Amino acid sequence: MSIVIDRARIAELTAREGRRLDERTGASRAMYERARTHLSGGVASSYQLRDPWPIYIERGSGPRVWDVDGNGMWDFHNGFGSMVQGHAHPAIGAALARRYPQGTHFGCPTEDDIVVADELARRFGLPKWRYTNSGSEATMDAIRIARALTGRDTVMKIFGSYHGHHDTVMVSIGVPYDEIGDRENLASLAYGDGIPQSVVDMTIAVPFNDAGAMERRIQRLESEGRKPACVIMEAAMMNLGVVLPEPGYLEAVREITRRHGIVLIFDEVKTGLCVAPGGATDRFGVTPDLVTLAKALGGGLPSGAIGGTEEVMAVVEDGSVYQVGTYNGNPLTMAAARASLQEVLTPDAYAHLDHLNDRIVTGCQAVVDRYDLPGYAVGIGSKGCVTFSPTKVVDYETFKENQDAALADLAWLFNLNRGIFMTPGREEEWTLSVTHTDEAVDAYIAVFEELAAELTA
Repeated sequence: MSIVIDRARIAELTAREGRRLDERTGASRAMYERARTHLSGGVASSYQLRDPWPIYIERGSGPRVWDVDGNGMWDFHNGFGSMVQGHAHPAIGAALARRYPQGTHFGCPTEDDIVVADELARRFGLPKWRYTNSGSEATMDAIRIARALTGRDTVMKIFGSYHGHHDTVMVSIGVPYDEIGDRENLASLAYGDGIPQSVVDMTIAVPFNDAGAMERRIQRLESEGRKPACVIMEAAMMNLGVVLPEPGYLEAVREITRRHGIVLIFDEVKTGLCVAPGGATDRFGVTPDLVTLAKALGGGLPSGAIGGTEEVMAVVEDGSVYQVGTYNGNPLTMAAARASLQEVLTPDAYAHLDHLNDRIVTGCQAVVDRYDLPGYAVGIGSKGCVTFSPTKVVDYETFKENQDAALADLAWLFNLNRGIFMTPGREEEWTLSVTHTDEAVDAYIAVFEELAAELTA
C-alpha cells in the first residue's frame, strides 16, 4: 500500500523549485524578452512554451545539453525523443560534411533515398517507402493513402493519442476527464480552435488496449454507412508517459482490421527506431499495412517517411494519390538518415539502450518501493518514465482518472534544477540516447531518490 503524499508539501516544493529555476535562468528570461517581439510567444512551436519563460538551449554534445545561462544537463528530453543518436554524433556530422559540398537540394532523387528505403524495408518488413519532412506530414499522407485505397472517409484513432497537427487527427487528444464520453461511444472533440466540425465528426476515437470496443464501434459505424478507411494508432506504446499494449492486443487489432478491410496504420513517429531496429513490427511481431516514421529518422534533421505494403502503396505508384513535397528526400536529411541507420543505430546500439533502460527502470522502481510512492516505473527500448498513478494506466481514461499532475510538474522542476533535462509536460517520458552511460542513468536515479526523500520527509 503506497503512502498518501501531502498535497501541501507538493505545493511547497513546487513553489521553491520554481523560484530556484527562475533564479538560474536569467539569460533565458532576457532572450525571451528579445524573442517575443517578433517570434510569436517567444518560441518556434507552442510545445516549447513555459511560464514564465522558456528555457533556451545553446548547444548539445552526446548525452548533454547546455542552456544559454551555461547550465549543463544530462539530456533525457532529446528533442522530444528525436535524438536517440545523441547530439552532434560524429558519424552523422561526417556524412553531412561530405554531402554539403555536393549540394544540399535539387528536388530530384539521390542515391541515399534508395539506400535508406532499402534499409527501412529490411527493418520494418514493408516493401514500399516514400519520404516527408515531419511526422505530421507522414500521418497526413498515410491517411490520404488509406482513404484513396478504400474509397471511404472515416478515420478511427485511439482516444488520447497525438498523431501530428493536421486537422484530421487533432481530435480527442487532451480533454477533461468528464468530457471523454461513454467508453463504447467516446467523444470526438477538437484539440484547440480552428478545426472544422465537419472534420472532427469524421474522426472516431476508441480506447487503447480494448480490441472488443474497437470492433463494436466499427460494426456500428458500418451500420451507419460510415465504415472507417483506416485505424491509426501508436502501437509500441501510447505516449501518456508510457502505456504498453497488453498481451494479444496488437494481434487482435491486426485481425479485426484485416477482417473488416480497414487499413491499419502504426504511427511510429515517436517510437520507430527508438524501441527496436524495426519499431513495433520488430518488437511485437505485428505488421501493419502502413507505418509512419519521423523524429529519430533524420538524426536531428527534419524528416519523415511512410512505409507500406505493395497493395496499399499501389495508389501512390499509379498516380491516384499525389504524395508530394519539395523537400521530400532532401539530400542532407537522407545523408544523415543513412549514416544513422548504418553506423549509429546498430544491433550493439540497441543492446546498449536496452541495458540502460533496464538499469533506469530497475533503479527508479527501487526508489518507488523504498519510499512507498504511488507509482511505478516502466520502459521499452530508449523510452520510459515513472508514472505517478496508484494503479496501472492502460488507456486515456485510466490516465486521466489517476494521473498526479501536480507531482509530475514538480518532478520536472526538481529534475531541471539538478541537471536532468526532461520534456515539460506530464504526458512525456525520458528518451535515452546511444551516447548515454551508466553515469547518466545513475544521476537520474539519484535525483529521483532526492525528490522521494523530500516528499516523504
